[in-house]
Amino acid sequence: MTTMLRVGPPPPQARLTAILVHGRGASAADIIGLAPEIAAADVAFVAPDAPERTWYPYSFLVPMDRNEPYLSRSLDLLGGIVRDLEGQGVDRRRIVLAGFSQGACLSLEFAARNAERYGAVIAFSGGLIGPPGTPRDYAGTFDGTPVFIGCSDVDPHIPLMRVHESTSVLRRMGAAVDERIYPGMGHLVSPDEIQAAAALLAPTARDPDPRRNR
Repeated sequence: MTTMLRVGPPPPQARLTAILVHGRGASAADIIGLAPEIAAADVAFVAPDAPERTWYPYSFLVPMDRNEPYLSRSLDLLGGIVRDLEGQGVDRRRIVLAGFSQGACLSLEFAARNAERYGAVIAFSGGLIGPPGTPRDYAGTFDGTPVFIGCSDVDPHIPLMRVHESTSVLRRMGAAVDERIYPGMGHLVSPDEIQAAAALLAPTARDPDPRRNR
């Protein structure tokens, strides 16, 4: 059974619920430390722990079957968290998918395979999963979902072209993507990325609950 850390109000009472997905070698305890930096106190956070601290064993750029069955299990785990939140009455427009590195890749891939209007999608140093030339014939539309993708131009794990490709695919699927490339930055989450994420989740942003936007 996957360990899950939770911070903030119960999801049904929260303005938004963010699913935070950690990177390779890290843990839920590591990434949930971002919670107070990127959101107000009325946002709930849930952060699952990957088995043995990795969501899949190899690079996100290898043929997908090399990362199976771990990749599918990890995507199913995210799907289970989303379904659980929906069972509590949390509309997908109030759900945020966010991650760093391997967790960012997993979050983006899950979002693309399950495109709907989410509260936001946030990827710190990540891209869609699969080797070069992977067909990106995802179904569905994001219907204006705000997406942030930030990455270094020389990231040792995330090729710049994959970041650009991911942005292009998500925009084609109807997402409003804010892509920011940071010259010479390391493989980390920068203060500017924190500010960008905080802006997406701020109370002053348009309320993601359609019942309150009529």
